[in-house]
Amino acid sequence: MARKPGTNPSAIRNRAAKTAAIMASPSGAALAPPKKPFNVVQFFREVRLEARKITWTSRRETWITSVMVAIMVVLAMVFFALVDLGVSFSVNQILKLASGG
Repeated sequence: MARKPGTNPSAIRNRAAKTAAIMASPSGAALAPPKKPFNVVQFFREVRLEARKITWTSRRETWITSVMVAIMVVLAMVFFALVDLGVSFSVNQILKLASGG
């Protein structure tokens, strides 16, 4: 049986050496400049700016979405009820055959 390429011991050692060299190198996070101290005023200013970007849905869009969700729930309920009835009927028939009745 032929060996896969790169499975000889020297290839494995080379890959291990490359991995060790990569793991030993300093990461980008370690070289990042130190963070500034937390500024509460700046934080709330940025929160206000982000809150202004929010777009709320209209009453009509909310109503349509709610109706669509309700329809999907009813469809899922009907589907799972039919599957449950089918499985329970099948199991009952199998049990009747097994009991000889």
